[in-house]
Amino acid sequence: MRYAFYCYLCTFKYTYTIMESLLITYRGYLENTDNNFVRYLMSQVQWGERLSGIVGARGTGKTTLMLQYIKQNLDPAKAFYVSLDNLYFANNRLVDLAYRLWQEGVTHLFIDEVHKYPYNTWAQELKNIYDSYPTMHTVFSGSSILKIYEGNADLSRRAVDYELFGLSFREFLAFEGVKNVSVVPLADLLKRHVEIAADITSGIKIIPLFRKYLQNGYFPYYKEGLLSYSRKLVNTVNAVLETDLPAAVNIEFASVQKLKRLLGIIAGLVPFAPNMSQLGGYVNILRSNLPKSLLLLERARMLALLRAYGKNLSPLSKPAKIYLDNPNLAFALGNENTNIGNLRETFFYNQLRTVATVADAQKGDFTVNGQLIFEVGGKNKSFAQIANIPNSYLAIDEVEIGIGNRIPLWMFGLLY
Repeated sequence: MRYAFYCYLCTFKYTYTIMESLLITYRGYLENTDNNFVRYLMSQVQWGERLSGIVGARGTGKTTLMLQYIKQNLDPAKAFYVSLDNLYFANNRLVDLAYRLWQEGVTHLFIDEVHKYPYNTWAQELKNIYDSYPTMHTVFSGSSILKIYEGNADLSRRAVDYELFGLSFREFLAFEGVKNVSVVPLADLLKRHVEIAADITSGIKIIPLFRKYLQNGYFPYYKEGLLSYSRKLVNTVNAVLETDLPAAVNIEFASVQKLKRLLGIIAGLVPFAPNMSQLGGYVNILRSNLPKSLLLLERARMLALLRAYGKNLSPLSKPAKIYLDNPNLAFALGNENTNIGNLRETFFYNQLRTVATVADAQKGDFTVNGQLIFEVGGKNKSFAQIANIPNSYLAIDEVEIGIGNRIPLWMFGLLY
């Protein structure tokens, strides 16, 4: 490919230099990509589709996932990776780059950070690439804030979309080199949890590992250093709200500051059933605008909004309860207000939502798939609150192996 760029762009010295820089950056990323640990989504993405989109919170590993796929499955000369926050796109268009790459025989184009494209045309240009180059497979990634199908172009019948969540507890065990455990479907977990737990806990102490995961294990970059992890996580929150959010949606600076104050207040209260008028008054947001603000924080994967079962499940409906998105955020933002009950419920909701529909419950803490009732608590938790309710279970912390409908809480981290 390098020689081809010389031939094709030899009369365009400036453009050639920038294109060569893109190629060097791509090859550098590829050489430094480690394939020892691969996220769960690798096996779920239908890589053979002509257009696929991967969204996710900042730091979950979208870039690494794409580069790993190239390294494991493709001829690097037939593939190309580029991030749309590269300075190249200050003066050049994505469609023009795709045309040049197609001429050079590239069959797989991986486009990162589409929400940072300096032109408000990323969706239209992806559609044009799809329509113009039938031999090219394109994978693009963006912030979880982004709604892939919003924009000027209709991508709904062209793109297959996925979301990459943070590390599950199962993945954390593999990432730490402790144990490789297969995904356990929820139905199997409910029926066979005693057998599965006995196998996993043979030879390892699972509870200390679970405690470590709750504080530090959700985002893969915790490996860069535990002492700085909380600070980096706070910096990530600021970057999402100050950079990713304005890049993905039309929002003013003053509104971003209100969202930051709103998140700060909620972090000290979660989990709680919100009084919308009171909550809006704290940060000077009209009650009518508060649902949209909460939804933005949910799409940014800062909050997790639990909605009432059997009622209006519109994204803009009042949530029954508000949680932080994941337990690591509770430690980073909640400080002294973080408590074990909060962590338990946050973890359960965070892990279950990736594989099931989770809603509030009239009795118990959560309704799952409209049929299952779960109460979350410590090892002394009883069935008193959900007694005589069919298909009801306890998710119990501080135990390695359960019994009957008492299932260890940590096991709900095996679902993906």
